[in-house]
Amino acid sequence: KKISDVLQKCAPKPGVPEDLQNLLTQHFHEKRSVIELEELQLSDSCFLPANDLTHSFSSYLKEICPKWAKLRRTHKEKKSVVMLVLCSSALRSLELIKSMTAFKGDCRVLKLFAKHIKIKEQMNMLEKGVFHIGVGTPGRIKALVEQDALCLNSMKYMILDWNWRDQKLRRMMDIPEVLYKHLYMLYSAYSVLLLVVLRSWSIKFSFC
Repeated sequence: KKISDVLQKCAPKPGVPEDLQNLLTQHFHEKRSVIELEELQLSDSCFLPANDLTHSFSSYLKEICPKWAKLRRTHKEKKSVVMLVLCSSALRSLELIKSMTAFKGDCRVLKLFAKHIKIKEQMNMLEKGVFHIGVGTPGRIKALVEQDALCLNSMKYMILDWNWRDQKLRRMMDIPEVLYKHLYMLYSAYSVLLLVVLRSWSIKFSFC
């Protein structure tokens, strides 16, 4: 069966922490030891409430980030963002950027996708300026992280565009070419959370 045929028969439902945990376990179970797999398991306190499909993107962000204005003012580090939003495509990234106008306030948003934007340009922007929100695709974000152009240590929120479906009714996690790079990003964020900020649990995952 095609994934679109299966999804067409399923009623939309918000993503939950268990979905993400299961996805990581299924992908890495043959590549990681039992101990490493156990380290991938995070408590529910690391996840924010998922969008219940009644919120717009802006209203959802306002609900889960009530102290955004303070975070925005205090963020001064280059080559980093406070909030990272992962989407399945450049077009979807642009849609979300346009729809978050009521939330973002006086902050700088960086487009992190490959369409019409060279990676060198994004690397220069990250190195020279301070950005608060990054919105883009796992592939380009993965490349920036691998080249040390984007640091995840200052990130407080990772928002997954989990519930949105394309014309074929596929979510981001149903697209094979996106899934691998997405999992790489998640594993990188998990590694930062587990190894660098273990005590504070400062990264929060969320499903929009």
